[in-house]
Amino acid sequence: MKRLFLIAALFCAAVSCAPKDANQRLAEQAAKEYLIPVHPGSSERPFWNGFAKKFIYAPAFDFQTVEGATEYLYKVTSEVGEWNFKAESPQCSLAPIWNEIPQGTNVTLTVEGLSADGVVLGKAGERTFWRDYGFNPPYTGAVRGYREAAILGMLYVHTMPQVQNFATSAEPDMSYKHFTYPCKIIGAVVKLEVLLSKTLPQYSENALAIAKNAAQFLIDQARKPGEPLAYFPPTYYKNLIASKRSSNQGKTMAMEAASAGQAYLDLYDATGDELYLQQALGIADTYLRLQCEDGSWHIKYDFATGEPVNNSKAMLHPLLNYFLRLEKEYGQTKYADARIRGEKWMATHILDKFDMTGQFEDTAVEGLQPYENLTNCTAAPYASYLLNRGASKEEVATAYELVRFSEDQFVYWNQPVTERGYRRDITPCVFEQYKYPMPVDNSTCNVANAMLSIYEQTGDELMLAKAKALVDNITVAQCVNTGKIPTTWRIRHNYKPTFWVNCSYSSICMLLRMDKLEE
Repeated sequence: MKRLFLIAALFCAAVSCAPKDANQRLAEQAAKEYLIPVHPGSSERPFWNGFAKKFIYAPAFDFQTVEGATEYLYKVTSEVGEWNFKAESPQCSLAPIWNEIPQGTNVTLTVEGLSADGVVLGKAGERTFWRDYGFNPPYTGAVRGYREAAILGMLYVHTMPQVQNFATSAEPDMSYKHFTYPCKIIGAVVKLEVLLSKTLPQYSENALAIAKNAAQFLIDQARKPGEPLAYFPPTYYKNLIASKRSSNQGKTMAMEAASAGQAYLDLYDATGDELYLQQALGIADTYLRLQCEDGSWHIKYDFATGEPVNNSKAMLHPLLNYFLRLEKEYGQTKYADARIRGEKWMATHILDKFDMTGQFEDTAVEGLQPYENLTNCTAAPYASYLLNRGASKEEVATAYELVRFSEDQFVYWNQPVTERGYRRDITPCVFEQYKYPMPVDNSTCNVANAMLSIYEQTGDELMLAKAKALVDNITVAQCVNTGKIPTTWRIRHNYKPTFWVNCSYSSICMLLRMDKLEE
């Protein structure tokens, strides 16, 4: 743990040098920090990067000792060169040569055990991976003001025919197929319309009518009081997209109901209608009944019986945020003990092992090996949770490590230009998960939010610069004519970007946060 404090101190330290361009100073600071491996494994904790395919920070690998070896030769080779050094262990990081290896290069690392007289005794291990580009400003700045971009994004969603349908109906227009995920998507409609009503009061009447009918749909679909999953709206509705999979029929993802609960709280704040507060508290009370003795929750339940579907446990940041909001904003202290027990479970079962496994309603978790499907969508939001609820020095260091991991594995600051003369993605961007290596705006928001929270707590200017570069690119990806913020940022012939309302809502909130920070 002392090492984590050292990392945090290093990040917060000023860079001592002669006057230089601000971008150059930031790039040099980033390059120094990239020499510190992210949460390296040891005899006391497992290595998390067995399935990793790219690195920005100097990696260390779980290579095995060679019998009789007194030292190890590290060789990194690529089409453009070779680099090597010697070390006493086969599990050292590549820091001695990391910044010498050209960025944007496929490389192969081979580690061999040597005898005292330099004879190769055997191979400790071998890995091929992408030595990725690090942070190197300047990047394209915001092409419009953050508030303007946020308003354009809100109005695009607000004027969608399928969203306007909620102005007069409590039934979704399923021509927008993502409504098949009610808690996540229809809950996001509620939150977005409430936000619009506060941001542009002239839209308030229409926006709140939409929010109320969308919320009523969630209430109508929810399990009734007295049932095992009382007040929980469904994760899946109708047989569309991934919800048609047999493994999802009649099931619900545990953390999804918290999304609906957050929407109810937003609507309660806007209207004062106790109905929405009671629905939100009903959801929270059901969570209390579902908590396991060890402080965890199962990831998926049978929607009718409330029985766990399997032994997989949920990543808890959505629920812990929900409990924390009920406690801080509404004085509901009855959930504090469950929240603290959940934090302890996360610390011992997730953070210590560093298994930031992805848990999405459209991908399976059963049968996965540890670390097979890591994601920023667990790591960065949990860093934000720790910082936003008030973090100790130790927790600030943990938050740094979670953000460094998210950057290392999922941020792409740059990409090579293809044979057609353009980059594959709109960079800088953030990929979602190993099983879906796609730049997603919500992932950009996850990482940028956590970076901004670190900046606000520590004053780390590099974190601010990284966050700003990511958020600025939301305005670049945004459609200039419609205000639509695409969910996926891939550039490919005939590629049609996807569009998820919940992701757009995240981008809008991110833009408004940056706008407020610059006031």
